[in-house]
Amino acid sequence: EIECLRAACEVARDALALGGSMVRAGVTTEAIDDEVHKFIVSRDAYPSCLNYMGFPRSICTSVNNVIAHGIPGKRPLEEGDFVNIDVTAFKRGFHGDTSATFGVGQVDPPGVALMDATRESLELAIQACGPGVLLATIGEVISVHAEALGYSVSQDLTGHGIGRSFHQNPLIYHHYNEEPGVMEPGMAFTIEPILCQGVATGIQWPDGWTITTTDGGRSAQFEHTVIITDQGVEVLTA
Repeated sequence: EIECLRAACEVARDALALGGSMVRAGVTTEAIDDEVHKFIVSRDAYPSCLNYMGFPRSICTSVNNVIAHGIPGKRPLEEGDFVNIDVTAFKRGFHGDTSATFGVGQVDPPGVALMDATRESLELAIQACGPGVLLATIGEVISVHAEALGYSVSQDLTGHGIGRSFHQNPLIYHHYNEEPGVMEPGMAFTIEPILCQGVATGIQWPDGWTITTTDGGRSAQFEHTVIITDQGVEVLTA
């Protein structure tokens, strides 16, 4: 099962790299979605997001103040934007999930700092993982790092267990929490913190998917699928 999960994660990783390579001014998120879809299918896999609970596209593309679940569309990316591309691939009966935030051309220093801090919070959370570690440790590590740099952490969305199902237990909270649960060898889940420049509270658009910050502040997200091992943790989407 772990080898099947690893195969799905490798497709997602490579698809994300393709999507990121397309990020530049003038390119639409719809065009990125089209190419990533073709790539995933070419690897004998299926884009898990497509038709998931009615989601209309193969990937999520969240630009600037979109916290999550942005639907790819016809708006061209502009110089200074940044966009999170979230890819999940289904292969050999398992799902692999990953995302990253990419800058469009020259992003302003506050935007770069936000992306760097979000990436760092994910890396620190992964470093803290291992057998016997409380799942709540993830939220504590991320929150400490984010707050020290002046950012808020979205509480609207969580990481999640992953495997034969796209989303399953345990839920992985990225904020301070006292949820029960201990990491055990063989446990696979995503860690996907979202840091915001202002208020982290989100509002959902009428499309039923897109979530933006209530104050218009920008947000960034990075995500990996990990598995707990006897010795520590392995990042399957690296």
